Amino acid sequence: MSCWGYSYRGLWDITVEVRDVPKPVRYFREANFLDYCMQAITKSGFVEPTPIQSQGWPMALKGRDMIGIVQIGYGKTLSYLLPGLVHVGAQPRLEQGDGPIVLILAPTRELSVQIQEESAKFGSYSRTRSTCIYGGASKGPQIRDLRRGVEIVIATPGRLIDMLEAGHTNLRRVTYLVLDEADRMLDMGFEPQIQKILAQACIRPDRQTLYWSATWPREVESLARQFLQNPYKVIIGSLDLKANHSIHQIVEVISEHEKCPRYTCKLLSDLMDGSRILIFFQTKKDCDKVTRQLRMDGWPALSIHGDKAQAERDYALTEFKSGKSPIMAATDVAARGLGHQLYSQNLKTAGYKSLSFREMVIFRLKYRTDKSSG
Repeated sequence: MSCWGYSYRGLWDITVEVRDVPKPVRYFREANFLDYCMQAITKSGFVEPTPIQSQGWPMALKGRDMIGIVQIGYGKTLSYLLPGLVHVGAQPRLEQGDGPIVLILAPTRELSVQIQEESAKFGSYSRTRSTCIYGGASKGPQIRDLRRGVEIVIATPGRLIDMLEAGHTNLRRVTYLVLDEADRMLDMGFEPQIQKILAQACIRPDRQTLYWSATWPREVESLARQFLQNPYKVIIGSLDLKANHSIHQIVEVISEHEKCPRYTCKLLSDLMDGSRILIFFQTKKDCDKVTRQLRMDGWPALSIHGDKAQAERDYALTEFKSGKSPIMAATDVAARGLGHQLYSQNLKTAGYKSLSFREMVIFRLKYRTDKSSG
């Protein structure tokens, strides 16, 4: 390893925990991606690889299992997606009845859709087909995509099991497996479904598995030990939970009886300067209650949580992103899965009960405002 490799890792707080790790790439051209990947990167306007891409790409392109521990907003999606596209290009073409070559498991519908958007955009340059399989939406279009044949499937665990058991797809061709936000999937109780998917008799033991997580608790490490073989491991930043220091944060502690929708309205009056405002709640009940009060008081507010139909959630997100409804109340469904495209210098966040679920609030503050890739 040349000296610059060590200095680069030190500069960007990159830690690797195994031997024989390939050196990071400083520029996109050093990754040796095919022309269509470079064309997509150039058209997207990215300036340089993010730290996780710089170290993650050469690891993934080696064909070896890997563990990546990184917070949101650092280009993680492209860290596994672009090597996945390269992997697809190196495999025999799909035949009638074949399942996908790349399988990406994600905990939420919102995150799955976000990954699919990136997959469709970058896959279009190589005519790589992908589809998104998740609950809360009609199965018909998803089944049609699977039967036509797609190289990449992005799925939530429950809906994927439904499709497998109904015979709409299979995992015989999967040689590139990604578990995104593994810690979040375990938090949501998906471990039995993950175990069931990876225990499929047809799934190939020689697959490459990429395991991504924002934290590294014991149960996440235990699951990795079961399904990964001699993996690379890279950590961006520290495993200690901390928020982004580049974000100005104001903490105001008030008593329970002071914290009512009327107080929230007063807070919004202080914050409302043309920015979009995202308010996080611990419970769906509080989320709906405050949203109703805000609307009664004339505020343009919508809400999003797990009991909302997918069409309602999509509508709320669209209105919020466009600025037509600049105030959105959300539960943990928005913790990480909404993606960094919501975050900008004109977004303000507030936590309704931040002291009792500080970990979620910290994740919500872990975004970047600079021009990074992925």
